[in-house]
Amino acid sequence: MKLTVVGCSGSFPSAESACSSYLVEADGFRLLLDMGNGALGELQRHIGLYDLDAIFLSHLHADHCIDMCGYFVARYYRHEGGRCAPMPVYAPEGAEQRLTTAYADTPSSSSMSEVFDFHTLKSGSFDIGPFAVRTERVCHPVEAYGIRIEHGGASLTYSGDTGVCEALHELAEGTDLFLCEASFTHGKEDIPALHLNGREAGEHAARAGAGRLVLTHIPPWTDGDVNLADARGAYTGPVELAAPGAVYEV
Repeated sequence: MKLTVVGCSGSFPSAESACSSYLVEADGFRLLLDMGNGALGELQRHIGLYDLDAIFLSHLHADHCIDMCGYFVARYYRHEGGRCAPMPVYAPEGAEQRLTTAYADTPSSSSMSEVFDFHTLKSGSFDIGPFAVRTERVCHPVEAYGIRIEHGGASLTYSGDTGVCEALHELAEGTDLFLCEASFTHGKEDIPALHLNGREAGEHAARAGAGRLVLTHIPPWTDGDVNLADARGAYTGPVELAAPGAVYEV
């Protein structure tokens, strides 16, 4: 599998990065994990606008899904061969309505579903293209899911947005690459069931026996280097900060 970081800023784009979006590729299949603010433009640095095969939305906060509105325009109005066929979109319940409301002026209440084939996420295991995936509901104020993706004997796990929870440990257990949010700073923010800090991300990685930890979803107000040091204090494996354009082979 090939993982490309399209965007990794948390809450809103920074001067350096779009919000959450990660491209996973294998066997010619392209799966996008989240499409937050600014991600649609950055995605086109890596693949063509119409080259995606499926999309996974971890939850419906704007910094993880709002650029789906722009992608709707591209697929509904501007494709040279006519309107695009519906693409599978795996998202929490209510995604179609939420995106239709955000766009505010779709031709009809069902226009989104003409180019997106919405599948409602629940905790469980299923296939997306060549990938065997498992999703678990994680700990966030809205319905949110982490995902584990396996292919060719390798695995990567994406936390989405979450506080400390057992479900995240179960998803990440033995994973080769753990793409984990680290929004908060240890000793500064302490809001249960919302986000992880760098130390907590490191603790999750250590307990799960993850092969590699990549910290992501770091907001512009958080010092990533502090979170990196905190993660290294809890996890002895390789750990680094996600950066836009970074590529990992898993």
